[in-house]
Order: sequence, then structure tokens, then C-alpha cells
Amino acid sequence: MNSTYVNVNGMQHIGVAVSDMNKILPLYRKLFGMDIPFFDSVQAAPLMDVYTHGVTMTKRASMIMNLQGGCAMEVIEATSFKGKGNLNTFAWGDLGINAIQMKSRNLQKSFDSVKDEVPTKAIQAGPDQRKGFFINDPDGNLFQFVENNEFYSHTGHHSAGVLGISIGVTNIDESMKLYRDILGFDEVVFDQTAVFSDWSELPKGNERFRRVLLTKSKPTGGGFGKVTGKNYIELVQALDRVPQKVFKGRIWGDYGFVHLGLDVKGMRELEKDMSAKGFPFTCDSQSALSMGNTKVHCVYIDDPDGTLIEMIEVFKVPIVEKWGLFLNVEKRDPMKPLPDFMLKFLRFSRIKD
Repeated sequence: MNSTYVNVNGMQHIGVAVSDMNKILPLYRKLFGMDIPFFDSVQAAPLMDVYTHGVTMTKRASMIMNLQGGCAMEVIEATSFKGKGNLNTFAWGDLGINAIQMKSRNLQKSFDSVKDEVPTKAIQAGPDQRKGFFINDPDGNLFQFVENNEFYSHTGHHSAGVLGISIGVTNIDESMKLYRDILGFDEVVFDQTAVFSDWSELPKGNERFRRVLLTKSKPTGGGFGKVTGKNYIELVQALDRVPQKVFKGRIWGDYGFVHLGLDVKGMRELEKDMSAKGFPFTCDSQSALSMGNTKVHCVYIDDPDGTLIEMIEVFKVPIVEKWGLFLNVEKRDPMKPLPDFMLKFLRFSRIKD
């Protein structure tokens, strides 16, 4: 294998831990249109022992998506302990996942739709002139609606799914050795150092930062590539202070963005390549892991600052679970998208409040 580019198809989902899924899932449907669940189950998570001080936790997890486009979210609630929020005062650029960007069909409509539901900041333009605005969910998780014109379908909701992610790092050049050179987010949209007006309302956001926005120069691969579309990783480096770890003093399952999930194919070959480049797997399900009727092979690596990256090789996913319609993707071409008729069957799983 010459490059991991052929193995890492792109961003699949973001893991977010919350305090009460019974309240948060309906809220995410209202805010983001994330109304299609792939699974919702309660299980022990021994795979995460390395990130929970060796004590196996039990969690409820649900993978949700918006068929209009964008990546999914895996929403998690610890059931064997009561999760906790950030012990420190969060500052923009702290080490870890800082925020998630969501696709907006109409930014003003998104703003008007959510401003009375959650704390909402002003509409601002970023370095690439795309406009957006930030909100906080009830657990303090920071989301940003960003204007976008790439959509797979139209359900009538003002928002689609996950467009990208902002990650705080200590050294962007070191981090790009992973995100750009190994994981294949090889196109630099911009690389700027300044005090940025679009971050002025964020905690410590009026300081100096270096920020780099990365995307893939090649089309998104994988069965769901048509839906996920182009996605972005923004690396954020604080220059006026020493950043703290977002999860300092906390464990996986406490409230916050717990991992970045990437869709991959050929896990064993990928393991050899990444280990040789200094990023060994920290935990590995070894084979297909069942979550309800979904079967995947999951592994984790740490980025240079300890941010968790989950890599997932999908074997079986439900299309319409209540009808017993599933897709075994193990023998498919990993770069070949699923046919439109099959993707659009997912609408029959939509939850309507």
C-alpha cells in the first residue's frame, strides 16, 4: 500500500457525550434535522477502558444523520456513571475538539429558527468569506452553523448534517503530519494568523490564533459518500497562551465532543501503515463489533495532543431496520457509493416529532 488516502474515505461522524439523550435527541432533530437513527442501544464499552481509567463503562449510544447531507453524529450518554462537564473554564483553542460545523441551507433562516431555543451568537464571516454563527447546546457543546451549497436531498429543514470540525492543537505543523499527510485532508483552504473577528464572541476568542482549514482534494469515498459530501478539519493554535486539554481531569463519556470518526477500508493494512508513521492503534475491537443490527470494526488513535480519532470499517448497516432491510458492505468496492434508491430508503426511518 503506497498511501492511506485509498483507505481513509473521509469523515463519518462526530461523537458527542451528553447528559440526557431523551432531551438532547429531540433537540438535535429540531436544531439540525438529525432525524434518522442507525441504531440506539445500551451496551458495555470495554473497548474504551484505556480512556476510562481501566473501568468498563456502560453507555447508551445512537448514531443519527440528516439525509440532506453531511456527516452523522454518535450521541452518547454514560449509564454506569453520571457524566460531568468541563472542570476548567473552556477557552477557544484548548486541546481537543472545540466545535462542530453544521451545514445551513439558509443561514438567516437557521439563525431565526434557533435563536430562541439555545444561546446564539452573531452571524460573522470567516477567512474564506463563508458566513456562520455559533450556538451552545444545554451541555455547553459548541456548534457552528455555516452556509453551504452542497446537499444530497431536500427535506424542508434549514440545516443539514455535520460539515466539519474545529480541533485545538499545540503545533499546527506537527498536527498536519497526521491530518494532512496521513489521513489525506491534503488541500489547504486557508492558513492564516491573526485576531479573527468571527471568533470574537467565543471564550478567549479575541486573542491571536493560527488557523488552518483542511479538506480532501479527492471526492469523498465510501458507501455514504454522496450524503456526507465534502468535509473539513480546522486546526486551531492559540498563540497568546498555553492551551489546556478540553478533557483534563475527565474521561471518555463526560460531556463534550469525545472523538472524530473516520470511514475506512482495509483496517489491517491501515494499522501497519499508521504504526510505521508513529500513530499506533490505542484500542482495537479486532473484528466486527455489534451495535444493535449494525456491525463495524472500530479502532482508535490519538492525535499529537491526545484528541481521539475513531476509525470505522463498516460491515453491516440497517437501511430500514423495521422492515428488516440491511446492507452487507464487506465485499463492496470501498470507494463505490450506494445507489440513490437505497440511500433514499433511509427516509422511512425518519423520526418525526
